[in-house]
Amino acid sequence: MILDLFKLDGRVAIVTGAGKGIGRGIAKAYAEAGADVAVAARTESDLESLAEEIRSLGRRALPIPTDVLETDQLDALVERTAKELGRIDVVVNNAGGTAPTPLLQQSDEAFEAAFRFNVGTARHLSKQAIPHMLDGDGGAIVNISSGLGHLVDSGFTAYGTAKAALSHLTRLMACEFAPRVRVNALAVGATLTDALGLFVKGELKEQMEAMTPMGRLGSTEDIAAAALYLASPAAGWVTGKVFEVDGGTVDSNWPLKIPGY
Repeated sequence: MILDLFKLDGRVAIVTGAGKGIGRGIAKAYAEAGADVAVAARTESDLESLAEEIRSLGRRALPIPTDVLETDQLDALVERTAKELGRIDVVVNNAGGTAPTPLLQQSDEAFEAAFRFNVGTARHLSKQAIPHMLDGDGGAIVNISSGLGHLVDSGFTAYGTAKAALSHLTRLMACEFAPRVRVNALAVGATLTDALGLFVKGELKEQMEAMTPMGRLGSTEDIAAAALYLASPAAGWVTGKVFEVDGGTVDSNWPLKIPGY
């Protein structure tokens, strides 16, 4: 059956930024597809509630409070997952983000921090996990990038440039580790997570939907479904690709134009 290719039975996945939003949706999708999941985020209570949901699906869950900016905590995340769940097959580098800031108001430190949070953390976690994949049956890495890594809008010089770097890091790692480890990314468009929903509502939400060809903002399920495909045997002939999951946008659909000067 073709649907069997989307199963993750017997696989172990690590998902960062799993406490809320896209990361939480991906972790639940992987568990529904048969994977055991190590979930990482800074807020322990979010992880514990997610772990309960995963266990209710009959899968093992390993909640590990993690600040991805601390490399020793990323190292511990990999070590505990391998020890307690027995293997590592999939890594989702979801943790990231940078608030929009006009370039002329942006410090050098803030620009460099955007790279560390969005690119450096993904690089480090992948580097630590790949040897475990190579010792086993191979694996898959899914990086959560952004549409602003290739689209343009004011105020996003740090975030957009960092996500563009993450997208190309994806291609370079895919080249280096094929065919044993597949590495792909999702260039995610505006997705209506709980956090985004706090200020994207009413007229602003209507404006963004009108600027999106598909007529709505993304859902966490939209992103989770694509992340499941890239992690599963269904994408066994796919590596080094950046999938645009963005409602068909070819221009930024953020109506909040931040003046540069």
